[in-house]
Amino acid sequence: MSGGAQGRVTYEWMEGGFLLLLQHVELEQYGQKITGIEVIGHERQFGAEPSADIRSRFYDSTGNTLDYVYELEGDTLTIWGGEKGSPAYYKGRFSQDGTTLSGAWVYPGGGYESTMTRHTG
Repeated sequence: MSGGAQGRVTYEWMEGGFLLLLQHVELEQYGQKITGIEVIGHERQFGAEPSADIRSRFYDSTGNTLDYVYELEGDTLTIWGGEKGSPAYYKGRFSQDGTTLSGAWVYPGGGYESTMTRHTG
C-alpha cells in the first residue's frame, strides 16, 4: 500500500465455503506504526441466515476496535466506517486487470489517498 498510509496488507481466506477473510495490516501513517487484524465476512447469528451486508471488525495495536460495512458495485469498492452512509468511508476502483485498487479515505476533518497493488507469492 502506498499513499497516505504505507506498508503491507495481506489477506487470508478462511476454510468452509463462506466469504470470510482475515486481513493483516502493517502500516505507517503520520509517523505512527499500525499493526492489526480485521475479520471480514457476512455476519451470521446463531440459527440465522448470513447477513446481506459484508461486515468487518478491525483490531489494531493502538487499541482501536473499528467496525466497517463493505459494498462492491462493479469495479468500485466502498468501505463505510460504522454503517452505510457514514461520513467516514473509503471509495476506490479496481484496475481492469484487478491488480490495483486506487481510491481515498474520507472522514470528518481529513482523509488521504492510497493505492494497493496486488503481489502474489
